[in-house]
Amino acid sequence: MPQVELLKLLEGIGNGKIGMDCSVMPTKFTDIKMIQTTDFFYPLVDDPYMQGKIGCANVLSDLYAFGVADCDNMLMLLAASTDMAKPARDTVTRLMIEGFNDQATFAGTTVSGGQTVMNPWPIIGGIATSVCKETDYILPVHAVAGDVLVLTKPLGIQVAVNVHQWMINPEKWARVSSFMTKEDAIRAYEVAMESMARLNRNGARLMHKYKAHAATDVTGFGILGHSRNLAQNQTAPVHFELHTLPIIKQMREVSEKASAFNLMKGIAAETSGGLLICMPADQAEGFCNEIQELDGWPAWIIGKVIPNDSQDVSKNTSNIIDNPTVIEF
Repeated sequence: MPQVELLKLLEGIGNGKIGMDCSVMPTKFTDIKMIQTTDFFYPLVDDPYMQGKIGCANVLSDLYAFGVADCDNMLMLLAASTDMAKPARDTVTRLMIEGFNDQATFAGTTVSGGQTVMNPWPIIGGIATSVCKETDYILPVHAVAGDVLVLTKPLGIQVAVNVHQWMINPEKWARVSSFMTKEDAIRAYEVAMESMARLNRNGARLMHKYKAHAATDVTGFGILGHSRNLAQNQTAPVHFELHTLPIIKQMREVSEKASAFNLMKGIAAETSGGLLICMPADQAEGFCNEIQELDGWPAWIIGKVIPNDSQDVSKNTSNIIDNPTVIEF
């Protein structure tokens, strides 16, 4: 659901804000909290096994955005497609379950249950829970002026998966065929798929080592939507300024020339995107170097935290500067 529409639905309910990535709940034990999150979505890749892996990674990312690297338990939310013939439905559903379960195992957790329904579209997602001491997680509220903003995955996921679908639609493919080949589209799709399936777990661990002050994961609201939401959660009067956008190769051109997705405006949806982390400027280079070494993928310094001159935290927000630097990945 678009961020603007969701905010309208929330008017007059609670504080009227979208809130944080996870629910932080007290337990009956002193200094022990239960951190929990849930997410699900519809297919966006052709491979149902990879769809399961991406679904699991996407659920876990909200825990990772709190610096929680260890998930104690997962539940699976699953819909099998009524629009598929039974043999195809059984195969696809089984592969999604396997992908989700294998990814959970790789993340060091287990799937202990869940809920399964029938639905026209297949759906995969779940619930992730961790029981933590207060020193084990980082509430996303402590950004200060002078921090920098680090992003751990490239942007352009929605563009890449949609262009891949356009390959079988002559009318839509004609929008981009003048400047890219089908091999280009397949490569961008493969990069997007691998990026979505990659866990943000190492990023969560490194948040503690490099003294991160706040973080979120970049998903359906796009880089600008999520950075604005993160800014609004801060207790200090700050403003987030984004000066660099790392984007999967050629996806900027697709967005601009095909008049689709609003990628450069920062509102193109991402799925299982990277962590957007506020951290001290003198820590960011070390973080980027170490995550590159651990994951084999780069991270980028994409912005900075500056004072909110109004000194009113209710006016904390984020913007992308005019003509930001674009790094093609």
